Amino acid sequence: MTTDFIHPAFILIIGALLLPFIMGPLRKPYLILVPILAFASVLMMDNGTYGVVNFMDWELTFGRVDALSKVFGYIMTLMCIIGTIYGLHVEDPKEHMAAWLYVGGSLGVIFCADYITLFIFWELMAFSSVFLVWFRKRKESLPCGFRYLMVHTAGGLFLLAGFVLRYKATGALDFNLLDVAHPTYYTYLIMVGFILNAAVPPFHAWLPDAYGEATVSGAVFMCAFTTKTAVYALARGLAGLDILIPLGVFMALYGVVYAVLENDARRLLAYHIISQVGYMVAGVGIGTQMAINGACAHAFAHILYKGLLFMGTGSVLYMTGKSKFSDLGGLYPKMPWAFVFTLVGGLSISAFPLFSGFVSKSMIVAAGFSEHMYWPAFLLTLASAGTFLHTGLKVPYFIWFGKNNCSKETWERAADPPMNMNIAMAIASFLCIFIGVYTPYLYKMLPYADVAQQYHPYSSYHLSESLQILLFTALGFFLLIKKLAPEPTISVDMDWFYRKGGRGFFWLARKPIQAFDTWFGEVYRTVGLYPLMTTAKFWSWFDWHGIDGFVDGLARLVRSIGAKLRTVQNGRLQYNIYYAVSIVAVLIVAYVLG
Repeated sequence: MTTDFIHPAFILIIGALLLPFIMGPLRKPYLILVPILAFASVLMMDNGTYGVVNFMDWELTFGRVDALSKVFGYIMTLMCIIGTIYGLHVEDPKEHMAAWLYVGGSLGVIFCADYITLFIFWELMAFSSVFLVWFRKRKESLPCGFRYLMVHTAGGLFLLAGFVLRYKATGALDFNLLDVAHPTYYTYLIMVGFILNAAVPPFHAWLPDAYGEATVSGAVFMCAFTTKTAVYALARGLAGLDILIPLGVFMALYGVVYAVLENDARRLLAYHIISQVGYMVAGVGIGTQMAINGACAHAFAHILYKGLLFMGTGSVLYMTGKSKFSDLGGLYPKMPWAFVFTLVGGLSISAFPLFSGFVSKSMIVAAGFSEHMYWPAFLLTLASAGTFLHTGLKVPYFIWFGKNNCSKETWERAADPPMNMNIAMAIASFLCIFIGVYTPYLYKMLPYADVAQQYHPYSSYHLSESLQILLFTALGFFLLIKKLAPEPTISVDMDWFYRKGGRGFFWLARKPIQAFDTWFGEVYRTVGLYPLMTTAKFWSWFDWHGIDGFVDGLARLVRSIGAKLRTVQNGRLQYNIYYAVSIVAVLIVAYVLG
């Protein structure tokens, strides 16, 4: 690394490794200081290439700084500060370590410029974030974490296969825009590796499974980094790839449908991540400057308001031990601040005027219309109605108002969360409103800032359209409120296939395959092993009595003759000559007589 560039990922990774040695009253200031230093390193960056390392025959680049990487680095480190403040009450340093390593992996991907470095940090994200699921320490946490790890390992293998094939075909490892106009096999393999982390159906079921099971503070980190890092990777490497448009639109609608059906608040928000990331994926697929700006702006806004929503519902879980709507209700008198902050997040994600989603989501839709892509733009607009229905209305209503389904124990435990949680939610709430009110703050950071600042979201047409959608959605919610009442049901999703497939494989391995292995072992022992042992015993006997007997007998004979000859050696030369002449004479006589 040069003196001009201090990698924020290394600050967090080193900070995580040193954290167990920081104890007592110094730990909480240290927890705040490290992510602030990472954020400051992003603020001080100048565009350029840094941290170039020659490894074997490859050139690895850890620091590629430009407008695209800086806007993602900015929001990632900012969210790390907010998430760390939210989790200050967590005493276990291992959870903070896992979170920082996870963020470090995300930042490593964002600032790298080659596929080897990308792959290393990509895997660091998966293998560190899984601990945020396991640290919840419920019975369900361990298998859920293994499912999460299994899926992400598969995605990493797709990515690895893609860039290895690309390297073989082109000799290049640079992480730049691929030739999306003429995609090849490795293009689609790399795309699958990216879209799995983006939770594009059918590769999405890991997200509600893991995020709904993660720790309270761990879910805040997880909702912000994995999918948005994948959006960055898509924008960097696959902008303009046509297939991303229908995939993104399908995501937006699919996530909305499942969110409406969901009974668990955090799983509902997880499904809605799929919906909102769908806007970003579609924007990347459109690929114009306005669309890329929209995808980046929406990722920026989404990290804040989705983190805020997970903080609000997480505070309910932390204080009451419940996250299902059917176990909650009527909590406003007990948790008013948590309600206010969650409502801000709900209005932001619903693209309510003066909130962040209003100035980011509409940019993607406008980019679709400007390119005459009417069907994606209309369907994305339709998905906005569903967003307000379940996140802007269903979540706050059925937790803080509506029918009180709380048990006596839940009601007694309910209260506003600790101060650090409220401070983190207040910071995120302020930023959600500030971005919606003062658009230059966000628009100046976007990759194509000049184009972004020419876009004016507060046009009379956009305002009237948005308000009509929101008002009719609210009317529909209150008219159908009994139909939308939460029920303790389970919605079957794509994870059914690998859950059942895993059980089927386990049964196959435990029953037929194990039975065949046992049968084959018995057959081998009877048919193969006994004859083999008999043959081995025969050759052992032959070796001992035949070969060894002959060799050893000859050796004993030679030794015996030598012993006899030794008796005639007395050291006198005349006797030796006499014996030799006598033997020769006897041999001559025997020859003549014969």
